[in-house]
Amino acid sequence: MKKIATRVVVSLMCALTTVEALPAQSVENPKIGFSLEAVKGERWQTDLDSFQAHAQQLGVKTVWSDAKGDDDLQFRQVTEMIKAGIAVLVLLPHDTARASRMVDAAKAAHVKVISYDRLVLNSDVDLYISFDPVEIGRMQAQYLVNLAPKGNYVLIEGSPSDANARVLHDAQMRILQQYVDQGNIKVIADQYSKDWKPEEAYLHMLDALNSSRGDIAAVLASSDGLAGGAIQALQEHKLEGKVPVSGQDADLSAIVHILEGSQSMTVYKSIANEAARAVDEAVRLMKGEEIREDRMAYNGKKNVPAIMLKGVAVTKDNVRTTVIKDGFQKLDIINAALPKNERLTN
Repeated sequence: MKKIATRVVVSLMCALTTVEALPAQSVENPKIGFSLEAVKGERWQTDLDSFQAHAQQLGVKTVWSDAKGDDDLQFRQVTEMIKAGIAVLVLLPHDTARASRMVDAAKAAHVKVISYDRLVLNSDVDLYISFDPVEIGRMQAQYLVNLAPKGNYVLIEGSPSDANARVLHDAQMRILQQYVDQGNIKVIADQYSKDWKPEEAYLHMLDALNSSRGDIAAVLASSDGLAGGAIQALQEHKLEGKVPVSGQDADLSAIVHILEGSQSMTVYKSIANEAARAVDEAVRLMKGEEIREDRMAYNGKKNVPAIMLKGVAVTKDNVRTTVIKDGFQKLDIINAALPKNERLTN
């Protein structure tokens, strides 16, 4: 865990100078720009590492920036990338509505734009690459319903500035609604969490526990970070492991929680595959070749060619055959975080 934290800190320090140090771009030596809303926690660091590694394998130069969750900073960083002459911008927006100005700036400079993981709304993006949020939302809700078909549900959603959070919520409710209509499930709390912050999830969970006097059947948390915040609140009320909790991202902490029994499931997404596809399609755009979309996604302005990847539900029963087998999480690191009597054998 110390190595992971150190790597994140080093990358964040590098991000402070990444954009400013960009050299002038030449036509013979095109670069791909990768603008991340914030390189924080395990998820986005993995995306960045995978993106850079695949680009290096292909011999493609990249530059990147960390906006630290600041929309105006991200806009300035993207503007600097464009001035430096990037050929393609891969954009992970902080606010999917406000990010359209970055797309406008890129298109004015004839720079192609790939909307990464989150779809920029009302914009002229060339391609959208993500994991299917509708499928993930349904997967999370259905898993919990199978465990707890009756009782009080708490929904803890992602950031209100992220359009994907709303898509996840709507997909989850499409599964839950029939149980709500039948009177079997009651949604007693349904809250969004600014910037997907675990501390917000913790507070939402505390409110729900207090208002229901601990009568909770399931917690539908949209991400592992949010699940972690909810689990902390459940632990303080001596309900950890007694209430099913969902998640998403297959973070190390979530895998440990699942093996310990405090989290029921997460959704594993092959981030290395997502990042590699972004690099591959950016190269095609640079070469003027046709992109390989599999559907269209409407963003309020146009139908955007989209590549929607599939997630996999991970539980205690298939940790080995999913995240460990793929090398997404390492067995020795998982075991180091577990009590000796709960460690997985080789």
